[in-house]
Amino acid sequence: MPLGHILTKQALNTLTQLHAELAGKISDNKTQGKKLRAQMIQVEAVMKLLDPEVSVRGISAKRRVTGNPWFKRGKLYRAALDVLRKATGPMTVSEIISSVLTAKGITATHEQFRSLEAGLRGSLNNHDGKGIERVGEGSPHRWLLSQKQ
Repeated sequence: MPLGHILTKQALNTLTQLHAELAGKISDNKTQGKKLRAQMIQVEAVMKLLDPEVSVRGISAKRRVTGNPWFKRGKLYRAALDVLRKATGPMTVSEIISSVLTAKGITATHEQFRSLEAGLRGSLNNHDGKGIERVGEGSPHRWLLSQKQ
């Protein structure tokens, strides 16, 4: 038997197994979907018992936001504070994110970078005057640790 024929047979065997696994997952997900639909119908029935005029059409599906893969909740802000502690002057959000990613050895795509930037910008705005402060006027804002601690 030539070597190419053996490799082809092995590849086909592996792909057959993979195909079977994927088909099984699809089947499991269909079963799970049917169970979830039944549970939703039951919840809607209870809602109708409590208020017969309630409209379930207006309820949109809630999707979980996964966040970013590197920083759990609150960790990005703490990392930003570490960067600001070491900074010699005020920094923009982009500069802070770049420093945080460099310190962690993370390479982010443009979209991930912008997502981290938006998250940190919100945190910094929420904490303005509580340990950090916005310096100067105009855009982009520059941030610095407060001196009144």
